[in-house]
Amino acid sequence: MTVAMLMNNTVISAERELAKLNSPTWPLLPLTLDLKTPVPSDIDISRSQQPKHIQQLAEEIGVKSHELIPYGSQKAKLSLDILERLAHKTDGKYVVVAGITPTPLGEGKSTSTLGLVQALCAHRSKNALACIRQPSQGPTFGIKGGAAGGGYSQVIPMEEFNLHLTGDIHAVTAANTSWRRSSRLACSTRPHRVTKLCTAGWFRRSKVAEGSLHLRSAA
Repeated sequence: MTVAMLMNNTVISAERELAKLNSPTWPLLPLTLDLKTPVPSDIDISRSQQPKHIQQLAEEIGVKSHELIPYGSQKAKLSLDILERLAHKTDGKYVVVAGITPTPLGEGKSTSTLGLVQALCAHRSKNALACIRQPSQGPTFGIKGGAAGGGYSQVIPMEEFNLHLTGDIHAVTAANTSWRRSSRLACSTRPHRVTKLCTAGWFRRSKVAEGSLHLRSAA
């Protein structure tokens, strides 16, 4: 039994070393950070840093140039072609920060998520990325002032992340506005016809300051 356990441990160690060789640590170059006491406000910290060019960051984490869809110099989307190229790779670990009781100023899930990724990359030499949803306008214009994290654990530039990012939220808003306008025109020009378009109504978010989605039908 002892020999079997030792052999099993040897195999596990060999598999770990092989995994390290097949998936080397990303050659990430950290940004220069000037820590100050007392800690400045979130917006001051964000504006004091110059983000990397998105193409440089993509190269550091192994994303090919043809797999990158740039939106300016600091943000981009990834093409789904990357899934085919990495199909043979072993899946990584998926850590979900599901719920944290935030402070009155909003340091909660986003700040903890970014702090975890910073710790894994900087102190454990692990390849780690943070996946954070784009904030709704409720927290952005409320006391929290956005959901980009806080202090030295935040997404930069925070203004672009909180307000529009790649424009997806604006696209959804425009689509809802266009759909509502078409519905209004159809109902006003053909009042004698009761169609599904006129009676279905539309959905809106009624509690924008919360993380969960509350839908209510509006005629």
